Amino acid sequence: MTRGAALRLAAAGALLAAVIHVAEPAALIATLRHADRDWLLLGLAAALLSNVASALRWCALTAWLGAAVSPSFALLAYFRAMALNALLPGAVVGGDLYRALALRQAGLPTLDAGLSVLLDRVSGLWVLLALGAGALPFAASSIALPLPLPAVWIDLSCAVAAVLLLTAPLLLIALPINDGRTFAVLARVQSRLRRPRVLQQYALQMGASLVVQALSIAALACGGRALGLDLSPAVWATVAAPIFLMAALPVSVGGWGTREAAAAAVLAAFGVPAAQAVAVALIYGVFGLLQAALGGLLFACRPQAVARAG
Repeated sequence: MTRGAALRLAAAGALLAAVIHVAEPAALIATLRHADRDWLLLGLAAALLSNVASALRWCALTAWLGAAVSPSFALLAYFRAMALNALLPGAVVGGDLYRALALRQAGLPTLDAGLSVLLDRVSGLWVLLALGAGALPFAASSIALPLPLPAVWIDLSCAVAAVLLLTAPLLLIALPINDGRTFAVLARVQSRLRRPRVLQQYALQMGASLVVQALSIAALACGGRALGLDLSPAVWATVAAPIFLMAALPVSVGGWGTREAAAAAVLAAFGVPAAQAVAVALIYGVFGLLQAALGGLLFACRPQAVARAG
């Protein structure tokens, strides 16, 4: 393990310990002990379906970029990547590098392999932000803190933000980019994206990402319901954005620490005690950990090869 990785591991552990200390360990343990098993199982199922949908979304994107990728290859590679995400410092970075390398070793050019993983990851985060922005006006009435702006301005700004988030990526495809040395890589990326049926693929990617994020938010909400939290879907969609984004930052291991800190901060705005907020994040982390264990077992399987399409 490199020094940087060791430092990130220590920092993540220290942050998680600090968050648990603030939430009070005794209260946290008591909260988790009374979790409802049925809601937990439902949340685990939603989390699993979310990642299955993510793998199939990546499969479709990679096929559009020019590789004949089988669903079994995508599922195996995706869940293996989850196992690496749970073990390696750097949140989702290690698993994403593995997915790109798997495609590269199977014959897909380096740029296309990396681009498929990057676009897949960014599209999910982009839709997550749009969902959070769109849900915030409906969740504003549940906020326990004074609002900094009048409700009408919050509604308007969130609507504009949601529309921009869903349409802004099209500018990368539509706007001309100077292919000089400064923007050479960006120009190459744009040339890859100007493939046939780009608008159909964009709509498919956004729609699939909406399904993925809806299932992920449902898993988070089920974890909350298991602990007795009765918050509206709009609230869960609003708080999921910062929680998931913090978990994806390449400064932790498997999102531990950053996810719990974000949950404690954003759920506090809706009147949720720290113990319950941190417990929700821990449960969601366990959902991911169980799937990572499945991904570790799948390293014994050999995925089908990826053939370069014509």
